[in-house]
Amino acid sequence: MTRHARALRNGATEAERMVWRHLSRYRPRFTRQLVTGPYIVDIACRSAKLALEFDGAQHQDAMAYDAARTAFLKDQGWTVLRFWNGEVFSNLEGVLTVILEKTAECLGGTHPQPLPSREGRRKAQ
Repeated sequence: MTRHARALRNGATEAERMVWRHLSRYRPRFTRQLVTGPYIVDIACRSAKLALEFDGAQHQDAMAYDAARTAFLKDQGWTVLRFWNGEVFSNLEGVLTVILEKTAECLGGTHPQPLPSREGRRKAQ
């Protein structure tokens, strides 16, 4: 499975690469192509137990497989968000906002990228 995940990481879809370019800067960390049981999650945040799946046209024929994967992940305590590739292309900022808000919710309200410690402080005179 690890070899297969590595191959998927190297051959990521354009939608996955677009989202990854933004999420890779955030904390807590996100990871690509995470092996979880018999499945591989496109992008995941382990500490939030948030799994992100990006579906293209090939997934219309695999809806039963996707439903089984989602059920397995939910049984393992994961929250699963699915986005169509077209949605990522047409509304990247909206998709990123949903992901970051859900990450914060899964972490109990903590923002996934807290403000730096000095931001918002007044300068000492």
